[in-house]
Amino acid sequence: MIRAAILGLGRWGRSLVNSVQGASADIQFVAAHTRTRASAEEFCREKGLRFVDTYDQILADPAIDAVVLATPHSRHAEQIAQAAAAGKHVFVEKPMTLDLASAQSSVEAARKAGIMLAVGFNRRFHPSIVEIRNRKAAGRLGAIVAMVGQHTTSTQSFIATDNWRADPDEAPAGALTAVGVHLMDHMIEFGGKIRTVHCVTGVHGAGPADDTTTILFMFESGATASIFCSVATATNFSFAVYGTKGLAEVSGAALQNFRFVPTSDRPPTGPITAPPGEHLDFTGFDMLNAEMTAFARAIMDKKPYPVPLAEVLHGMAAFDAVVRSAATKQPVRVAS
Repeated sequence: MIRAAILGLGRWGRSLVNSVQGASADIQFVAAHTRTRASAEEFCREKGLRFVDTYDQILADPAIDAVVLATPHSRHAEQIAQAAAAGKHVFVEKPMTLDLASAQSSVEAARKAGIMLAVGFNRRFHPSIVEIRNRKAAGRLGAIVAMVGQHTTSTQSFIATDNWRADPDEAPAGALTAVGVHLMDHMIEFGGKIRTVHCVTGVHGAGPADDTTTILFMFESGATASIFCSVATATNFSFAVYGTKGLAEVSGAALQNFRFVPTSDRPPTGPITAPPGEHLDFTGFDMLNAEMTAFARAIMDKKPYPVPLAEVLHGMAAFDAVVRSAATKQPVRVAS
């Protein structure tokens, strides 16, 4: 059993605790720290968490094996370095940091300390995404031609203007940090390295930061992709991977709907139609429990976390390029 401390008890930090507390044989939260103690005390009592006054006290506690960071993105690099120096394993919410250089430093600090560093791309664990992965590995998709992703939420209207998530410095390139990075992560896993990006952003809500983002990608393989993401409209998720042998598509706010359609094996004799598709329903899957369990098991089994850090770092290189493209309104080449 991994004994973890949560740092940050906003909406997402509480969601992580709720996903496993009393429901996992592999990980349990035993302590917590957040900047606003008064708002967290009742939650800590309900979940059996000991509130700790400072992060330093958490790091000095030998009864804590790992820290989970649900804190502002700009603080991740320093907090990872401190945890590594204290010999604590780290689970950090996405994005790992806000630029490639600090992400590389975080990975190197973890490597030198010999601790587990895991980044919270929870959607990689969803059965719908696993179905794409398995079909690609089996050759049923063929060569990837293109990918199209949409990820939107209505959370912008519920975020106070003084909340860190509303700070443009914490949310560069609009909805990229909130939701777009998930789609970009999927595209890197299935499409390989990104060569160039072109990003445009806009403001459609009342917040000070851009809230809507559209990105075009060109991959080193020759594949192309597009992302539309926003935190200022209705909640939706869709992700489609087009291959030379088939199409795999995930849809639904909880990724619950999976569809696979193979390419036709005979020429059309009339109106163009598709072969019968395969449909799967994964309603009710808990992605947060899955990623927290994978983190704990990776520590206990001394195996790599299932989200490779090499792909996370390439994602951070693409992140840098998207932010630059949003600022310049020009295509930007991704650092190799």
